[in-house]
Amino acid sequence: MQSTFRSVAIVGKYMDAAALQQMRSDLTRLAHHLLAQGLHVCVESNTAAFVEHEGFEQASLETIGNKADLVIVMGGDGTMLSVGRALRDTAVPLIGINRGRLGFLTDLQTEHMLDEIDKILQGHFQLESRMLLHSETTRDNTLLLNTVALNDVVIKSAFRLIELEVHVDGLFVSRQRSDGLILTTPTGTTAYGLSAGGPIMHPDLEAISIVPISPHTLSYRPITVPADSVIEVIVVHAADAQISYDGQGQYPLSAGDHVRIARAQQSIQLVHPEDYCYFDMLRNKLNWG
Repeated sequence: MQSTFRSVAIVGKYMDAAALQQMRSDLTRLAHHLLAQGLHVCVESNTAAFVEHEGFEQASLETIGNKADLVIVMGGDGTMLSVGRALRDTAVPLIGINRGRLGFLTDLQTEHMLDEIDKILQGHFQLESRMLLHSETTRDNTLLLNTVALNDVVIKSAFRLIELEVHVDGLFVSRQRSDGLILTTPTGTTAYGLSAGGPIMHPDLEAISIVPISPHTLSYRPITVPADSVIEVIVVHAADAQISYDGQGQYPLSAGDHVRIARAQQSIQLVHPEDYCYFDMLRNKLNWG
């Protein structure tokens, strides 16, 4: 087999004890299959402990993108989000094998993964670019946080209303009291933004959606702005407010903090099977008739 990709990396998620044995079996089966194709196989250092095979290279997640021209991620959407952010500067494409629940970002199922991966290795795939958000949080003109998100940046309170002021490209939009605010990419519109009543945006769109979480003013609705917009959120009243990125890491906010959100310079490349259809995925995952 002449493969489009010559060096393949594997990154896995570590689950509870009940799922650990199956994960070990799936990871080992995958690594063995790739090695049998004559490919260079690199396994992320923590994942390597669960692969019962020799002949592969080990590397940290921070360096794996420089050693492979395809990364296979076995886990759920959360694992894909973490790996995507970690490898954002390498532009190495990612393909996901679903070991989670819904799996909006993980196309392959473990029972068919080897056949599907063989087709991808032979060049039968779609390549799709997904935008990222870049977020900076400042307090008294001092930078507190500087990070990126593939799904969303969320400002919220766990138990009380918070008050936020929103500006887009320097223009005042609104001042709202709510449980919080979601700033989401098209990728993230099937995550928290969907649960909060936001729109689903096709991933080919270049836009950012601003979705309120349980606003006190019921007429306050989600709004979508161009991807090149710069959004600034000022925390007016904080109580127990916090900010999170892709739901993976929470940081406390105080009144007066400024959060600036804009499109990141980097993007994430996703590999899909050749017959992938976004609308089929939505219909299956969301149980549409």
